[in-house]
Parts: sequence; structure tokens; C-alpha cells
Amino acid sequence: MEKLLVAQNVSKSFGEFKALNDVSIEVPKGSIFGLLGPNGAGKTTFIRIINQITMPDTGKVFLDGEALQPHHIQHIGYLPEERGLYKSMKVGEQALYLAQLKGLSKDEAKTKLKYWFDRLEIGDWWNKKIQELSKGMAQKIQFVVTVLHEPKLLIFDEPFSGFDPINANLIKDEILKLREDGATVIFSTHRMESVEEMCDHIALINKSNKILDGKLIDIKRAYKNNTYEVGLVAQNAEMVSTRLKEKFEVSPATFKTINDELQYKIQIPETASANDLVGYLATQGQLTHFVEVIPSANDIFIETVNNN
Repeated sequence: MEKLLVAQNVSKSFGEFKALNDVSIEVPKGSIFGLLGPNGAGKTTFIRIINQITMPDTGKVFLDGEALQPHHIQHIGYLPEERGLYKSMKVGEQALYLAQLKGLSKDEAKTKLKYWFDRLEIGDWWNKKIQELSKGMAQKIQFVVTVLHEPKLLIFDEPFSGFDPINANLIKDEILKLREDGATVIFSTHRMESVEEMCDHIALINKSNKILDGKLIDIKRAYKNNTYEVGLVAQNAEMVSTRLKEKFEVSPATFKTINDELQYKIQIPETASANDLVGYLATQGQLTHFVEVIPSANDIFIETVNNN
């Protein structure tokens, strides 16, 4: 798969503090790439290097096959976690000004702004000052000025912060549509449910080091461990429970059901299959629930960080 952004062996220190340590990351074109990690891991430093706000001590960054240069800023849209709109300036004036900074003519900017303001139903905010808007309303404006010039690379740092669920879902759908239209997105967030819904690839940074990366679906496959969530109605529940614990690695499970049943997580050996487990359970009672346990992005995040 063709890569839009490639970072090779990037390191950055601030005095004695090592913010990034030999980090290499490849972001495929047309993907949503989740940049994950605990607070202070180095994500923001990496994003600032891409935006040329700061420079790496060692290593190289390439955008669309070219070594990163100042003119590439025109091809990047950045929505920072800490928003930066001028509070006393009117929405329309500010949006036009920021669009022109990104290389659009005034007429182009007006046309594109009308499209986005109509699309997000914010046309009547044009003459309002930013200080008159709620945090969520201001973030809609910042989202628009981030995507307006149709950059090759979009970077969203906690884009749903301050949004109510309806508007968070609206912005999520817009980001997904941008990907469908060919945009490449770096998405940094602590909301693991958003990672599940949106990301094709992820990289996890912890303590300045990249400790995991790849396609999310491949990472999930690597982290699953032959565990199944099971619901079983049995006449002699205590005896069946004892048999299961003698044969398998068993732990309690809780899931919503309309049955009065035993609920377990059962891990089977690598040499066994799901069919083997189903066949055995059928001899012990009535099987009412059987689901493979696939680790969530949150499970993977916690396990990987705790082990590094």
C-alpha cells in the first residue's frame, strides 16, 4: 500500500527529557491512522514535528515521497487539541483569513466556506464572535478551517473534545467521508471506542517509544487467545461447572441474556477448535450463547502499555 507520510528513526529531546526515541511510522494513503498513547508518551511532539513547529534531533520525515519542507504546510490540515481561534474576531472574517493563509483566494474561500457552513448548518454564525459560541460550536468552526483547503494530510488531535454525542457523531461521519473522498487522516485520541469505529491502522507510543503498530484488524487477530463467552443451561450446574474447570481455563463472564444460565469465559488450547468446544458443551447442557472474545482497542492499549 502506498504511503503518504513516512517517519524514519525520529528522535527528539528537550534538555534531559527524551520525548521521542527512534520512532518510525508509515501512514498509508487514504487511511485513518490512529496515533495512540498515554499522556506524555510523545504523540504531541510527533505531531508538532510533522507540522514543522519543532524539528527532530535525528531522523527524517517524508510527505508523499518528498523530504518534509516548509511548503508542505499547505498540504496539511491540523486540528490541535488546544483550539486557537481569535475570540474577539467574527466567525466569517476569521474563517476567510485562515483559509487565505492556507493558499485559497478570497473567492475560493467564500465558495468552500458556504459549502461547509451549509453542510454543518452553521450559516447563521457568520457574524457572531467566537466568544459568543459554546466550546462545541467553536470547534465546528475550527474543524471547517482545518479541512477547507482539502489537504493531503489531516491531523485531528482529540477532535471530539467538547462535543455532545450528536455533534461528535456528526464530525465522526464527516471524517469518515473525507477518507472515502481520498483524504489521509492521523487521528490522535484517548477515546478507544472512536478508534474501533474509525481507524484502519494504529501506532501506539509509550514512554517516547513506538511499542506497537499495524493494521488494527491484524493486531486484534494477534491479541486474541482462543477465548469464548459461553452461556449454558444445565440441570446440575455445580457438576457441569466443575467439569469445565477441570478441562479448560475458565473464568466468570457477564453478558445480557433472557435465560437463567451459567456464564463463563472459556479458553481452549491452540490445538482445539471452536467446534470442539461447542461439541463438548452440547453434551453438558443447552448452549444458549457462544461468542469469540475479540480484544478491543482499549484492551490492547491497556495490556501493551502495562507490559512496556
